Amino acid sequence: MTTRQTTGFVESLLRLVGLNRTVPDFSTLSRRQKTLAVNIPYRGSKGPLHLLIDSTGIKVEVEVEVEGEGEWPARKHGGPKRRVWRKIHLGIDEETLGVRAVEIIGSHIGDAPVRPDLLGQIAADERIGSVTADGA
Repeated sequence: MTTRQTTGFVESLLRLVGLNRTVPDFSTLSRRQKTLAVNIPYRGSKGPLHLLIDSTGIKVEVEVEVEGEGEWPARKHGGPKRRVWRKIHLGIDEETLGVRAVEIIGSHIGDAPVRPDLLGQIAADERIGSVTADGA
């Protein structure tokens, strides 16, 4: 189901930006998803990088295994789910608005310990002009 949703989402995005491109169908995506390597090139800024860092929370549903139930009833009726919170930390280039760094962590970890991991995702030879984050 998720690959069908992905196909529809990508088709919608391509229509919105006015590109007349074909999107692989869900069965093609399903066959290739384990070996498909996606490399998105980065459009660099004209000067030093000014990195903006912020985080947001997302709610994720996780299926819970129920002891005693077989696999078939869980597939047919869907298993019980529980909701968990995750934090997504983003580092964005101020000039191009491109996402330069991403960290997904549990909600129990504060914002400050993530900063070195985000900065570690920036190329070592790239000059950083400033890093701006909220008070957290």
